[in-house]
Amino acid sequence: MGIGNILFLVVFAVANVLFIKQAKKIIRNIKLGRAEDRSDRPAERWKTMARVALGQGKMTARPVAGILHILVYVGFVIINIEVVEIIIDGIFGTHRILSFMGGFYNFLIASFEWLAILVLVSCALFLIRRNVLQIKRFHYKEMTSWPKSDANLILIFEILLMSAFLIMDGADSILQSRGVEGYHPGGAFPVSSSLTYWFLAGLSDGTLIMVERGMWWFHIIGIFGFLNYLPLSKHLHIILAFPNTYFSNLNPKGRFTNMESVTNEVKLMMDPSADPFAAPAPPEGEIPSFGAKDVQDLTWKNLLDSYSCTECGRCSSVCPANQTGKLLSPRKIMMDTRDRLEEVGKNLDAGKEDDGKKLLGDYISEEEIWACTSCNACVDACPVNIDPLNIIVELRRNLVMEESKAPTELTTMFNNVENNGAPWAFSPADRLNWVNED
Repeated sequence: MGIGNILFLVVFAVANVLFIKQAKKIIRNIKLGRAEDRSDRPAERWKTMARVALGQGKMTARPVAGILHILVYVGFVIINIEVVEIIIDGIFGTHRILSFMGGFYNFLIASFEWLAILVLVSCALFLIRRNVLQIKRFHYKEMTSWPKSDANLILIFEILLMSAFLIMDGADSILQSRGVEGYHPGGAFPVSSSLTYWFLAGLSDGTLIMVERGMWWFHIIGIFGFLNYLPLSKHLHIILAFPNTYFSNLNPKGRFTNMESVTNEVKLMMDPSADPFAAPAPPEGEIPSFGAKDVQDLTWKNLLDSYSCTECGRCSSVCPANQTGKLLSPRKIMMDTRDRLEEVGKNLDAGKEDDGKKLLGDYISEEEIWACTSCNACVDACPVNIDPLNIIVELRRNLVMEESKAPTELTTMFNNVENNGAPWAFSPADRLNWVNED
């Protein structure tokens, strides 16, 4: 085993250890949420995941972005199958060890190259859409310097990785054609041989080897770097889109989740024969709470949603409150939830239990959550089935049921329901007066 193989093993091990460490923190953070059972209807869940995450079923609602995203998604995933070969070659010091597959291997490499050029072009077009065409939803107020930079960085990174892949193949094809030692024939290079021949063909064998090895190392280290960049980026959805869509809310979108304790009280009130003192008391020492004040009050699925957010802005672009100038942006709700969860996680790592901050108030304002019309447009538009409305409803519940805070219009309606049994300011005895009107 040479120095190169040892160095590769060290880089490979460090990259995986760092990724596992970050993944454990994210899993720990998600588990801070309340329990929720999403294990029902497994067959339907698998179908939803296959259609939405694997099949990109909701992306094509906007055809241009959808088709480009599918090209990047499919291309990047399939091309990285070659990473398996690169890892084997890196460990054992071999060259294109899978080339024994003959014609099928040639077909694979040729397919990878065509996909690589499609990914490269698609990423370039995405950069133009974001920075030249100035698509409105990419420039809402929550898209500050880091979210903007994050999106651009990953696109540039993918362009560099695909370029390195093609230059590596181009140099390899020339070295193979010259019969250079260690570069036995293997693979078909329809794209790289055309794109790179004009500036690689005149190089000496030694220089070509340096180019090929340099691009090989750049490509694999880039892959490892990308792996460890994901947990810090919105592009974590590449991984989390699958569990997030599997655990989607399968109930009709208009159905709210009622609190069992409140439901039981209402049932007691509606039953004239019920004993009001028969309601079960909460366990000793446990103070019942309503809604969510901070991320720990949300469910683990809400927190998984926040990490799965792609920051694409489709939710905010269809939100009627946002489009009429209200403060609400569903994307910001998800970004704020993730930012607060990250902050809570860092506090735990530092042994700090309470930093005096809360999700409601310090990150998300009351004005934002009361601007929501509960129309579910954001939920319907999300390409990975995220549910911002559920978080908004839980924050509202906390305000109303814990702090008795609600807009004047709602307070009036609540009082009418309490006093008159209906939202209107009419006595129950007067409800049918309209029948007698001419």
